[in-house]
Amino acid sequence: MTEPLWRLPATELAARFRRREATPGAALEAVLARIAEANPAVNAFATLDEPGARAAAKAADARFAAGAPLGPMDGLPVSIKDNITVAGLRCAWGCELYLDYVPDADETPVARLRAQGAVILGKTNVSEFTMGPGQCATRAFGVTRNPWNTALTPGASTGGGSAAVASGMGPLTLGTDGGGSIRRPASHCGLLGLKPSAGRVARQNGLPVILHDCEVIGPIARTVDDLALALAAIQGPLEEDRLSIGVPGPMQEPSPPNGMRILYVPRVGNWTVDGPIAESCADAARAWAALGHQVEEGALPVELDLFDRQWPNIGAAGLAWLLRGREWRGHIGAVYEEMMERGQRLTAADYIDALAAFREVQAQFARAFRQWDLIMTPSAGALPWKAEDPGPPHHRAFTGIVNAGGLPGMTIPCAPSADGLPIGFQLIAPFGGDWTLVAMARQFEVAHPWAQRRPAL
Repeated sequence: MTEPLWRLPATELAARFRRREATPGAALEAVLARIAEANPAVNAFATLDEPGARAAAKAADARFAAGAPLGPMDGLPVSIKDNITVAGLRCAWGCELYLDYVPDADETPVARLRAQGAVILGKTNVSEFTMGPGQCATRAFGVTRNPWNTALTPGASTGGGSAAVASGMGPLTLGTDGGGSIRRPASHCGLLGLKPSAGRVARQNGLPVILHDCEVIGPIARTVDDLALALAAIQGPLEEDRLSIGVPGPMQEPSPPNGMRILYVPRVGNWTVDGPIAESCADAARAWAALGHQVEEGALPVELDLFDRQWPNIGAAGLAWLLRGREWRGHIGAVYEEMMERGQRLTAADYIDALAAFREVQAQFARAFRQWDLIMTPSAGALPWKAEDPGPPHHRAFTGIVNAGGLPGMTIPCAPSADGLPIGFQLIAPFGGDWTLVAMARQFEVAHPWAQRRPAL
């Protein structure tokens, strides 16, 4: 039985376009039909741009007919998280205050996708200000649900994008990760998700920066081939973004890694880990050893308390700066009102203390990577919970410190729970080691494939 086009990976679609066995227009119509079928159950999209997507697909059809595609992404449908600007589309940031904001420029990664002919489907739902307490539920756009069990959350804040890809509503999405917002939703939805090194993906023409250098743009996909395709399309420096200049490491996938020294950290601090996650990630650690890598279990070689003390101040200060002089009371969620009040009490010295703490975290990671090539942890400490509710505190235990370190981190699917809920583990590489993570994920994908697992939705 022939697979419908909406179920195909982006790389397979691209191959069929080039062999003239399918067209971008036909692929888009299949994806739009799938969105019409699945989106009412999961509420993944904040803004769907059918006219714009059809116009882009029609142009791609003409280029393929002329034998002149723009690049590897030409004609491929991609969704964009609703805190990444797309020219002419509302960018609401999950918030009532931004419902009327329509940017006139694409943020850099979107512009790079367009330059290769990608078809932008629209904007996916986010938690408010992309700083939600674990769920993707806002007054402006309602509750986004996990396609594996629609009573549960897909996670935050790239919950809409993860739910979309897991449901077959496009093979690729761009998300942002300021504290785990790509990696945890990818884990909850059975997908690959990459938080790149700070600066790997240049950013300009976006929303105001409220998480210092911690928030980055990265891809979520079902397969390693698809994630690598998207990363290659959006990575690279830009003169206007100084952070993006001089990021080390290869710009393409290296040879298959052998004998990597992996530190497996099953838990951090006093944070608990749900039993099925602990068991699945321990199995994955043993799988790495079976693949010939050197795996040793131990503690996180970074001072977690230093991070935990300072992390809340970054978001609170950023939000207070963003909304200064605006009438925000009654227009943002209660958790953000509390964050605003905290941020307004902070001093400049408090903010500098946080930045100094992050510099120490970065130094401690650098020293740890003299002994280890990679660090492995669970991606999330908790399985998905009720879609409307905030997450338990331990759900976020493993990810934010990677953002403070500026390091690349990737969620890779491992064995699901007994009742079928997806679980992922996190691999962390030294600064600039993004493509090493891609190569490691490919090795794991070959040995322990996951793409065949799909929700029943």
